Amino acid sequence: MGHNHSNGKHQQWFTLACALGLTAGGLAEYTTLLPIQFAVPFYVLSYLGGGFYGFIDTIHHLRKFELNIDFLMIAAALGAAVLGEWIEGAILLFLFSISGTLETYALDKSRNAIHSLLELRPAQALLRKKDGTEIIVPIEQLNIGDIVIVKPGEYIPIDGKVVKGETSVDQSAITGESIPAHKEINDTVFSATLNEAGVIEVRVTKKAKDTTVSKIIALVESAQKNKAKTQRFLDTFEPKYAVTVVISVLLLIFVPWLIFGQNFDSTFYRAITVLVVASPCALIISTPASIISAIANGAKQGILFKGGVHVEQTERIDIIAFDKTGTLTLGKPKVTQMLTIKDGGEFSSIRDDAMSNMLSIAAGCELHSEHHLAKAILEKASELKVIPAKVENMRAAAGRGVEATLESSAVAVGNLKLFESISKAWDDKLLDKADELKNSGNTVIFVVKEKYPIGMIALADQVRPGAKEVIESLRRIGIKKIVMLTGDNEGVANTIASQLGFDELFSNLLPEQKVDKINQLKKEGTVAMIGDGVNDAPALALSDLGIAMGAAGTDVALETADIVLMGDDLSKLPYLIKLSRKAKKVVWQNIAFSLAVIAMLLIGVFFIDLPLTLGVIGHEGSTLLVVLNGLRLLGRNNISS
Repeated sequence: MGHNHSNGKHQQWFTLACALGLTAGGLAEYTTLLPIQFAVPFYVLSYLGGGFYGFIDTIHHLRKFELNIDFLMIAAALGAAVLGEWIEGAILLFLFSISGTLETYALDKSRNAIHSLLELRPAQALLRKKDGTEIIVPIEQLNIGDIVIVKPGEYIPIDGKVVKGETSVDQSAITGESIPAHKEINDTVFSATLNEAGVIEVRVTKKAKDTTVSKIIALVESAQKNKAKTQRFLDTFEPKYAVTVVISVLLLIFVPWLIFGQNFDSTFYRAITVLVVASPCALIISTPASIISAIANGAKQGILFKGGVHVEQTERIDIIAFDKTGTLTLGKPKVTQMLTIKDGGEFSSIRDDAMSNMLSIAAGCELHSEHHLAKAILEKASELKVIPAKVENMRAAAGRGVEATLESSAVAVGNLKLFESISKAWDDKLLDKADELKNSGNTVIFVVKEKYPIGMIALADQVRPGAKEVIESLRRIGIKKIVMLTGDNEGVANTIASQLGFDELFSNLLPEQKVDKINQLKKEGTVAMIGDGVNDAPALALSDLGIAMGAAGTDVALETADIVLMGDDLSKLPYLIKLSRKAKKVVWQNIAFSLAVIAMLLIGVFFIDLPLTLGVIGHEGSTLLVVLNGLRLLGRNNISS
C-alpha cells in the first residue's frame, strides 16, 4: 500500500481533518444542525485531508509512468464525487487514510523495538583526563584509549575493556541474555548495557560510531529495507495489477453504457465500487507488516536478521552444519587430567608434592605466554593454590612449548614436537598413555626436567552448556540432518560429536575444505552453516544461510553472516527457526485472506449490487486485519507453534 511516507508523523493530523470534514459534511447533509449548503465544502475538506498523502504518492509514481494503489483510491473517491455520492468518497478516503496511519504506526512500532537500543546508549560519558580530573563529554568525542568512569545504575556509554573495578552487567539489550554477566579487569563491556553493581573504569576500544550497538541498529535498519522475496514480488506486481484494474474499470463503464445502452449512473457506480474492492492494499501490506515484525522480535531476543529475505530463507532450512571450536565449544581449554610419573614408569593422579612440583614448573614456564593452553594451566595452578616456579632464561619455541632453567636444572613444557629428539628414548608406556588421552579428545602437554618427563597435563575444550539440548530440540522441530565441520583432529572431534549426537562428522578440515563440504551438503537440501565468524567466513558466505555466533559482535561475523546470534547463545537457534516458520505462516494467512476478501467483494458487486460504502469498509477492514495479524509476530509468546 502506498503509505510508506517519510513524513508519516503528520499523517494522523490529516486523518483527523478528514474525519472532521466527513462528520461536519454528514451533519449538514443529513440533519438540520448545519446548513445543507455547507455539506460539499466540508466534504472537500475531508477529501483534501484523506487524499493528501495518496495524491503525493500518485504524482511520484505517475512521473515514473507507473500506477499504484493510491491512484486507484483517489480515482474511486473522485468517481463517487462525480456521482454526487460525496459522503461515500469521504468515507473511503477516511478509512484509507486511517489504515495508512495505523500501518505507519505498526511499522514504526516494530522499528521502535530496535531504536529502544539507541535510547539505552547514553549521549555523554564521564571522562577521566590525563591530569586525573573528571569531565562529562559527548560520546562522539571519546577516542580509543580514553578512560571512562561508569557508576552503578548507569548505562555503559561505549564499547571498551574494564581496567579497574568489578561489577555485573545486564547485557540483555545486546545479547538477549537474561542473566547479568560478571565483569572484572580485562573483560569487554558494550555500549547500551547496564552497569548494575560496582564503579568501573573502562578503556575505550571503539569509537561511538563503530560500537556493537551502532552496528546492530545499522544492520536492522538495512534489514528492513532489504525485502523478502514475497514482498519484492508483490512490489513488482502492484503497478501491473493497478493498470489491469484501471483498464477493467474503463471497460466496465463504457461497454455496458455505449454498447448495451445501460444507465450511465448505475454503470459508473458499479465500476467505481469495483475500483475500490479490487485494490490490493491488504495484499501489498501483508508481507512487510509480518516480516518487519519478525525482524524486530528477533532483535529483542538477540537474533539479528540482515534482511527480510533471510527470515523467509530460514524457514526452508533442513540441514545444519556446525563449526566446533567457539560454536559448539566455549573455545577455552581446561585442564582435564594431571599425571605425575613415578619411578618405574607408573602414573599417578594423586595430589601430592610431586604433583604440586610438576604444576609449579609448568605454571612458571607458561607465566608470560599468551597461548590459550598456558592460560588454562595458570588457572589450574591458582585454583589449587600452587605458586608458579621462578624460572629463568625462558625460550619459547613457536607451536611447541617453552624451555627454561630452574635452579640450574633444564626444564621444559610443551607438546611432543618439542621433545622429538629425546622422546625416542622415552618409555613406550608413556607415549601410549599420551595417545590414549589424545584419542579421548585431549591435548597433551609434557613437563620435563633434565630431559626426563616428570608428568603430563591433559587439556580439552569444554562443550557449551546446553549444546546437547539445542541439537535435540532442532531434531524435534524437524531438521533432518545435523553435521559438524571442524579443523580439529579426529579424536577431539569424535569425543564432542559423540557427546552431542551428530549425524555426520568431518574433521581436520581447512577453511577451503569446509567450503567443499558445504557444497556437497547443498546437493541434499537447504543448508545453514553456524560458525564463529573468522575462519568460517567462506563457508558462512557460501551456505544458503550463514549464522554467526556474534561473540557480541566480532566484526567479521557481523559482516559475513546473514543472521547473527548476539549472545553466543545456541539455544536461540530453535527459536529462530520457529520464528521464521511462524512469519511464513502469517504471511501466507495474510495473502490468502486478502485475496479471499477481494474475490468475495467482487462477487458481491456483480451479483448483489454491493453498495460502495460496504465495499469501502470490507476493503479497508481487511487491510487493518492484515496489519494487526502481522503485528502479532512482535510478541515472544506467539512463536510457540
